[in-house]
Amino acid sequence: QVQPVESGGGTVQAGGSLRLSCVASGTFSLYGMGWFRQAPGKEREFVAGIAWRGPVADYADAAKGRFTISRDYATNTAYLQMDSLKPEDTAVYFCAVRTSGYFRGNYDREKAYSYWGQGTQVTVSS
Repeated sequence: QVQPVESGGGTVQAGGSLRLSCVASGTFSLYGMGWFRQAPGKEREFVAGIAWRGPVADYADAAKGRFTISRDYATNTAYLQMDSLKPEDTAVYFCAVRTSGYFRGNYDREKAYSYWGQGTQVTVSS
């Protein structure tokens, strides 16, 4: 059983920064991790994804240039550094874990992920 656990959400003013963390615990082969978000009344959307081996990292257009995804091999932790936050970044942010490469480099596809965290709230005030 794999259980991703997110932390680091909170409330910040526009222009501020937050760093989200996701620890993936359990016995498994880690292929990659990703971050998605869901704003009130909207569909869940891809934010960023990273391969656990190799240089692959992918970002949604809304995240490019402002968000950075990174990983710590020793602790099976993925991070999402979010800078220059905007009110439209307000959402519940979910961490997800890939345990296979079936979808290869398509980190933006929810079906590529087998396990999901409970989410952490990020609120950006104007």
